[in-house]
Amino acid sequence: MLSQLWDLLIAFARASNLGFGGGPAVIPLIKIEVVERYHWMTNSEFTDALAVGNALPGPIATKLAGYVGYQEAGWLGALVANIGVILPTSLAVILLARFLMKYSNSPVLKGMLKGVRPVVVVLIAQTALDMGIGSFPNMTTWGIALATVVSLFWLKLHPALIIVISMIFGLVVFR
Repeated sequence: MLSQLWDLLIAFARASNLGFGGGPAVIPLIKIEVVERYHWMTNSEFTDALAVGNALPGPIATKLAGYVGYQEAGWLGALVANIGVILPTSLAVILLARFLMKYSNSPVLKGMLKGVRPVVVVLIAQTALDMGIGSFPNMTTWGIALATVVSLFWLKLHPALIIVISMIFGLVVFR
């Protein structure tokens, strides 16, 4: 049990601390830890956990850490995984805040940030592609995707509303 808790702490600390850009940028790193390195979930299970996590309020990294940690080691696992996500990053922000404020207009820092942005976008795209491959098994799921695009970009519906509507639709159609 102690080894499992240590693995949860390290996996989520590693993903959280390397996930430059926050939010969606940490998802591919968590996926690598959870699906590929430790095999706590399959790709499909991770996609489902991500979908549920995105339907709830709050940061995605803490929701995934809580979910995976709980699945692997109960409430203590959820706590340890969330400590792995929150503590190192919080300490880094506290320690680096003064430095970042002092050099926020530095051409060197600005150049570094511009250089890493494309990497973050590609990591997010790779995760979307990996998850998307298994998410569209039939024409109905493609229809849901098309309706989502229309709802987001043309109708300007709030993503939470789209998620709730799709869950109700899924309950009726895929039951």
